[in-house]
Amino acid sequence: MALQVLGIILSMMGFAGTIIICALPMWKVTAFIGTNIVVAQVFWEGLWMTCVYERIGQMQCKLYDALLDLDPSLQAARGLVVTTMALACLAFLIFLVGADCTNCLSNPRAKARIVVVSEITFMLSGLTAVVPESWTADSIIRDFHNPIVHEALKREMGAALYVGWVTAGFLFVGGAVLCTSCPPERHNYSPRYTLTKTDTHSGYAIKNYV
Repeated sequence: MALQVLGIILSMMGFAGTIIICALPMWKVTAFIGTNIVVAQVFWEGLWMTCVYERIGQMQCKLYDALLDLDPSLQAARGLVVTTMALACLAFLIFLVGADCTNCLSNPRAKARIVVVSEITFMLSGLTAVVPESWTADSIIRDFHNPIVHEALKREMGAALYVGWVTAGFLFVGGAVLCTSCPPERHNYSPRYTLTKTDTHSGYAIKNYV
């Protein structure tokens, strides 16, 4: 049970981290390079909104106007993050059915199999969580080193990307710990008894001697 508790805690930390990166607008931040070293405003870009932070301490955020006008990579990142949250929530509900601390099932083998399904779902959510951050980071790096892109339009990786990578690790490791908490199935062989043929006349068992 201790391994199950550890695994579900790690997985829930990953689930909470996924919610945080989904809400944070700090996927892309202003890059201070070249003539853009000293600026009065800092731009933050997230999955759902863009924010402008001014040096005087004010911040204004605005949701994206139209979904169809967004970059395809941003739309894919949105879908993957939402999918990650859905998979993690589903995995947690499945875990509750087969956990040792619940009485939903009485068969130990069935409970172990349910936990295995839960850990597979958690690990799958970890894979779907790492893809949008890595994809966005690759896009930022390519644009940063592209001489065609103007310096004012270049961005750096925001804090949400680093939180997302840690979140994916929590989900994957949590699922792996849940996998180790399931004991291997043991096959119990019951002894089989066979009836021996007896001599109808003497009543003794017929045996073959070498």
